[in-house]
This record gives sequence, C-alpha cells and structure tokens, in this order.
Amino acid sequence: MELKTLLFQKEAGVGIITLNRPETMNGINDQMMLELSALMDEIAVDDEVRALIVTGGEKVFAAGGDIAYISGLNTLQAESFVALVHQAFDKIANCDKPVIAAIAGLALGGGCELALACDIRLAAEGSRFGLPEINLGIMPGAGASQRLTRIVGMGWARHLLFTGNPIDSDTALKIGLVTMVLPREKLMEEARKMARTLASRSPIALRTAKKCLNYAENVDLPSGLVFEQKLWSFLFSTEDQKEGMNAFLQKRKPEFKGK
Repeated sequence: MELKTLLFQKEAGVGIITLNRPETMNGINDQMMLELSALMDEIAVDDEVRALIVTGGEKVFAAGGDIAYISGLNTLQAESFVALVHQAFDKIANCDKPVIAAIAGLALGGGCELALACDIRLAAEGSRFGLPEINLGIMPGAGASQRLTRIVGMGWARHLLFTGNPIDSDTALKIGLVTMVLPREKLMEEARKMARTLASRSPIALRTAKKCLNYAENVDLPSGLVFEQKLWSFLFSTEDQKEGMNAFLQKRKPEFKGK
C-alpha cells in the first residue's frame, strides 16, 4: 500500500506509524484516515509486529482535523467523514497488539482523540492537549465524549470539552491523560524501549488482557469478573503459559511464541 499521509516502519518486533502531513500540522483528513484504516488491517495480521507506536514526529502530534477540508462538508459528508475517523480509531482501540502514543507538541481535537484510542500515552515536556472544537461551533466527534470520560473522569472531561482550553503535559499527567512526561529528546527512546518490552511479552496474554480491559468499559462489575475468570482459565491451554511458568521456575528468560 502506498502511503501519502503516513510513514510506517518496523524494527525488532515494533511497528511505528508516523503522521506525515507537516504542512497542516498533521491535520486529519479523509485520505489520512483511509490510509490509517488500511494500515491497521495490515498490522493486525502481521506477526512481525507485536507492539505499535503512533507518533507525529518531534514537533507536533496532530493539531486536529484539517479545518480547510472539514469546513466545506455538508451534513451527510460530515457524517461519512466522522464515521471513517471512528473506523480508523476503533481499529487502534481494538487492535490485538498494545499501542503506544508518543506525543510531542500539540495534540488537539482529533489529534487528542487519536491519542485517546491508544493504550498508553507518553508525552514530551511542553506538549499541549485540548479539545477546542467548542470554539468552532461544534463538539468533538472522534470519540472524546466517550473515551475521555473513561480515562480522566467526567469532571475533567466536561472541563476540557466545555471550555475548549488546552492543558499542558504536567496537567495531563496529573489527571491521568498520560502516564509519563519525558524530555522531548527522550520521548521516542522511551517509547521504543517500552514497545520492545511489550513485544517480548506473550502476545496471547497481552491480547487477552486488552480484551478484558475493553470489555470492562461496557459491562457491570460482576459480568466483567466472570469474563476475566473465563479468559484467565483459557490461557492455561496455551504454550505461552507453560513457557512463562517453566521459565520462572527455571530462573531463565521466557521465549514466547504466541501459541
């Protein structure tokens, strides 16, 4: 697949997606979402990729939707576009492999929502997060009203959506929007280190854990606990479980094969 708005590379079990529309500060448009959706389909079945990083580069993650493109949409076109965005972001959220967002610079609007679809968010010092759509006479439409509440709680979600005001990386860390803040020059180094660590884990165990966490967002506690019990028990039918426990008992590093 030829990529015009994204870059993709693989290294040592880790895939790296880089948003690549610098002329628009990585503004999100239909072409980018079509490419992202198709690329996620390829990554989903690529056994060489066991963990994924999504980044926008050293200067900006994504400043939001491409307003020059979005402003010309009518109602039906807007619905079609936002459905495409949801399709791409949902593929990240539901990907069997762990996804890390490495965020430097602005992560606003759709850029922030893209980060919310990832499993783990790391931020460079000086990064800014926000949902400024209210200042344009609209609201976030790529998942923030749902995913943000589950990550930072209803209070901060209302604050960010209603005011449209951005927050800095330190505030994002305090409210749980990101889990680490790093010097900008260390961001990708730490993201790669974390991704390599995740890539060394059992793919089946990681996939199962992510299924449980995603399931928990949509059901009551008793249902979630039953689901967890069933999947935990299922793991005892895998080679990875036997390898992991035998390696522990033998005091050696496990070699997981995803079986």
